[in-house]
Amino acid sequence: MTKEPFTKLLDELKLQINNQIFLELSKRKPKSLYAPLNYFLKSGGKRLRGILVLLVAKSINKNLKSLPLNQAIAIELLHNFTLIHDDVMDNSDKRHNKPTLHRKYDLSTAILAGDALLSIAYEFLDKELTENSMMICKEFTSALRIVCEGQALDKEFETRNRVSLQQYFQMISMKTGALIKSACKIGALSANKKVGIEDLKRFGEYGEYLGIAFQLQDDLLDIVGEQKLFGKTKALDLIEGKKTFLLISALKKATGKDLDRLLKLIENKGIKPDEIYKYIDIYKNLGIIELTKKEISKYYQKAKDTLEILNKKYDINDLNNFLEFIINRNY
Repeated sequence: MTKEPFTKLLDELKLQINNQIFLELSKRKPKSLYAPLNYFLKSGGKRLRGILVLLVAKSINKNLKSLPLNQAIAIELLHNFTLIHDDVMDNSDKRHNKPTLHRKYDLSTAILAGDALLSIAYEFLDKELTENSMMICKEFTSALRIVCEGQALDKEFETRNRVSLQQYFQMISMKTGALIKSACKIGALSANKKVGIEDLKRFGEYGEYLGIAFQLQDDLLDIVGEQKLFGKTKALDLIEGKKTFLLISALKKATGKDLDRLLKLIENKGIKPDEIYKYIDIYKNLGIIELTKKEISKYYQKAKDTLEILNKKYDINDLNNFLEFIINRNY
């Protein structure tokens, strides 16, 4: 069976991004720094943020002589920089079913490799850039700062007994939504010198809504996804006591023994691996799984409505397909 055309397009764009990344890293020394980076980047990753830069550019300007591949790579490397440091901060053992960088090598190597990756991202950002270079650099740097602020909030939540849904959405709009939002805006800015402020804002809104839906789905897949596909320990958020949409919503709805168990999870900052199915049953009994699916659908629709406005001027077919691909993913 042949792949659907859009899935094939994603594979082609991912290959372009990967080929250029690994060509660049192959030229660099010392090996003690770049071998770990090669390991991390070859361990997996869908390159969705980088692909989104390219798809937005295509939607704005079909007549581009070449896609903004370097800017797509910059976004992708920035994302991977955050992942390396997230794994260190969260003390994670696996990513994409492989040992995390600090487990494969050591803590110092992981921190240094992450820092190097950020600097390389900036090198790519300015390569062969002909349109809106100052705005693109400003957008990229702003995204970096906001992602760090979002990660700081996420770490703060670990020490709080209560986190509101409003606080949760603020955090994920920064930690996850901001970079996807910037990917869309940088794609637009790279493709057209005269892209309007309102249109730029709407492309960013599409990215932000998509990012929030993406994170909600990550929260859900942590509970209902197949570990082999998802590439992480099943129910890791429960084991670590992370304040996800599911846990915060369950705390609001639970009573009696269910509430006692959830409060015990908060007090103990997580649960034992052999307890996960008891807590998954609490989520199911409280209707949290379905509630999360509804919330994902809400942000999916917000993203789709934003595309409908952009459809008056641009070919948003690939962005619609991308949205469907993200919403229907199982890993």
